[in-house]
Amino acid sequence: MRGMRIPVATIVGMIAEDMSQQEILQAYPDLESEDIREALHYAAEALRELECL
Repeated sequence: MRGMRIPVATIVGMIAEDMSQQEILQAYPDLESEDIREALHYAAEALRELECL
């Protein structure tokens, strides 16, 4: 996420709480839509790696 200090878990948690992408972008104006997608991809990859352990 472009070196930002917003944890991936925060973004994923907001999505889990049914926040829309627009609501997330309003809560964190420095974010862009691509940052949200990248956070989800990162979380998915982290889970895949855990499954391999």
